[in-house]
Amino acid sequence: MRADDNPGQTGLSGGQTGSRRVRLLVLSLAVLVAISLLSRLPAWSLLELRSFDYLSTVDDPRPPPGGPVIVAIDEPSLADINAQWPWPRSLHAELITQLRAAGARVIGLDIIMAEPSNPGNDAAITKAVGPDIVLAGDETLIETPQASQLIRATPLPQLTEAGAVTGIASIDLSGDAIFRRIPGYEDGFAAMLAKASGAAHASLPAGRLIQSFGPARSYPTVSYYQALDPENLLPPDYFKDRVVLVGLSLQNAPEIDKGGVDAFATPYTVHTGKLVSGVEVQATIYDNIRRGLSIAEARLPTVAACILISVLLAAATVWRSTGWLTIVTSAAAVLAFAAVSFAGIRLAHIFVSPLGPVVAYISVAFGQAAFDYAEERRNKRQIIRAFAQYISPDLVRRLSNDPSQLKLGGERRTLSVLFSDVRGFTTIAETLKDDPEQLTGLINRLLTPLSDVVMDHGGTIDKYMGDCIMAFWNAPLDDPDHALHAVRASLAMQAAISRLNSQLEREAAARGSKPHVLKMGVGINTGECIVGNMGSNRRFDYSCLGDSVNLASRLEGASKNYGVALLLGEETARLVTETYIVVELDRIIVKGRTVPSPVFTVVHKADTQALAAHQAFIEAKYAGALAPSDATFETLAANIPELAGYYALVRDALAADGQE
Repeated sequence: MRADDNPGQTGLSGGQTGSRRVRLLVLSLAVLVAISLLSRLPAWSLLELRSFDYLSTVDDPRPPPGGPVIVAIDEPSLADINAQWPWPRSLHAELITQLRAAGARVIGLDIIMAEPSNPGNDAAITKAVGPDIVLAGDETLIETPQASQLIRATPLPQLTEAGAVTGIASIDLSGDAIFRRIPGYEDGFAAMLAKASGAAHASLPAGRLIQSFGPARSYPTVSYYQALDPENLLPPDYFKDRVVLVGLSLQNAPEIDKGGVDAFATPYTVHTGKLVSGVEVQATIYDNIRRGLSIAEARLPTVAACILISVLLAAATVWRSTGWLTIVTSAAAVLAFAAVSFAGIRLAHIFVSPLGPVVAYISVAFGQAAFDYAEERRNKRQIIRAFAQYISPDLVRRLSNDPSQLKLGGERRTLSVLFSDVRGFTTIAETLKDDPEQLTGLINRLLTPLSDVVMDHGGTIDKYMGDCIMAFWNAPLDDPDHALHAVRASLAMQAAISRLNSQLEREAAARGSKPHVLKMGVGINTGECIVGNMGSNRRFDYSCLGDSVNLASRLEGASKNYGVALLLGEETARLVTETYIVVELDRIIVKGRTVPSPVFTVVHKADTQALAAHQAFIEAKYAGALAPSDATFETLAANIPELAGYYALVRDALAADGQE
C-alpha cells in the first residue's frame, strides 16, 4: 500500500493531498482523545503494569550483595523435624539462639504469634526475643454489607515487652493479584527490619513500584533444620553480620494456577509461571528500602508529553506517504519506546509506561495507512473488481489496459480444453470426513501445484470443481501451440502428483498411518468454442462452452476405462503427433454425440515395430478379430509397458463377452 504526494505516482490531486493531511491531523487528535479516555480504565492500568513486569525483569536482575539470608520452613525441614505444624515456639527460641550465636545481626520471623500456646513454649520464646528480633503481624480488612472492619493481629504482649519489634507483614496486590508495590505501613515488616539493622536513613517509599530480583529462591536460602545446627550443617560464618528472615518457603515454587501457602505472584511470574514465597517477598521489600531501588511512576504531565511526542512522530512519518517503511518505522518506534522506558527504570528509577506512546504511534501510522489503502481501493475499484474474476495474469494485464472488455459477451475461438480429476477422491474424502481441516489441507496441497503447472504452461484456469480443474489454452491471448502446451501441462501435472504422493507417503510413515495415494485422470480436446465473459450483470466469469468442451470432460471421465492417465481427442492428437508418441486406443461415442470419436494417449517410449504392432492390434480390435488367448497381448504389454493396463482391460472385456 502506498499513497504519495506526487500525482504522477498516485493519481492524487492537490485537493486530495490537502484532504489527506487534514484527515491525518484529525486522526492524530482523535488518537490523543481516545488514549486519554482509555487510560482511565482499570484494564489500561493493568496493561501498563504488565509492561512494567517485563521491562523491570528483562535483564534478569539478582539480589544485591549483602542482602538477607532466608531460613526456609520447607519440605526437608518438615520431614527432618517430624512435628506437626505449627511447631512449638520453643523450637523457634532455639533457632533464635543458634542464629545469634552464628553472628546474625537482625532476625525476622515471618510467623504470626498472636495467640497464646503452651505456657512453657511461650516462656521459651519470650526469653529468646530481644530488640534484634522482628516478629510478624497482620492486618486484614473485613468488608460486609453493613460495615468495613480493620483487624490487626500483633504478637503476644509479653513478646513485645521483652523487646521484640512488631512488623506488619501484610502486602498489597494489584488488580491482577500480582505483588508490585511497597506496602504503605510505617511499621511494615521489611521497614522494621531495615530500622533494626541500622538502615534508619532509608525512607519508606510506600506505594512505589518494587524491583524484583529473580524468580523463586533467588535469595540465599537454607532449610530450617540446617539453621538449627549451623556449625555442622552450614559453611563457617554463613550468618555472620547478616539479616536473617525465617518463614514458609516451599522448595519447589508452586505454580500460579495452583496457588500456595504464603506465596504470591511477582513481576517475575510472567516469565516463570511460579509464585514467590512471602518471606522472599519481604526480603525483596527490605532490599528495595535499604538500597533505594524502588521505582516511581511518571506523573501525568510526563506521560501526556510522551504520548504527544509519539503522535507527532507518527504524523511526521506518514505525512507524505505510507508503505512498507511505515511497518519498519513502527517496529523501530515500539523498540525505541520500550528501550527508553527500560532506561528510565534502570538509570532513574522512574517508570514511564511505553503502552500509551506505542498505541498512539501505531494508531496514527496504521490508521493513516488504512485510509491511504482505502483511497487507492476507491480509485481503482472498477478494475480491481474485474481482476477478482480472472486468474490468468495475461488476462489481468489485458483488461487493465482495456477496461472496455469488462462486459458480457464472447467470441468464437479454437481452444485446447483440459479437464483433470483425482480418481477415488470421494473415498479419500469419506475417510477424512471427521477431519475437515486435513481434507481441506489435502485439497489445497493438490490444487496448488496443479494450478501452478497450468499457469506456468500459459493456460487459463476456468474453474475448480472440488478436486477437478478445468483449464484452456489459446484464450484470452493467442497461443499457436495451444495443444502442445496443454499436453505438456498434463504430463507435468502427473509429475506433480507423483511428488505430492512421495511427500504424503513420508508424512504417513512418520505418523505410522497408511498414506492416501492420489491418481489423476486427464482429458484434453481441441476444437471450436465460445469463450468470453459469461454470467450475470452483477457477477460473471471468463469461461468457455461448446461441444468440444463437453468432449474434453467426457475424455477425462473415460480415461480410467482404458488404464491410462491421459486421453486426447483426435484434433489434439494430430497437433502434437510430431512432438509426442501418440497412439490410438479406441473409438467411443460420448453422451450427446452420435458419431464415434477416436481417443488417443501419449507414451514416452516405444519403437517403430511396437507401434506398428499396436496399430495392427487396434485394427483387429475394431474388426472383432481379437481373442483373449492371443499372444499379442503379452507381446505388446512387454514392448509398451505404459499400456500394459490398457491391454489387460481389453483382454478382460473380451473374456467377459465370451462368457456371456
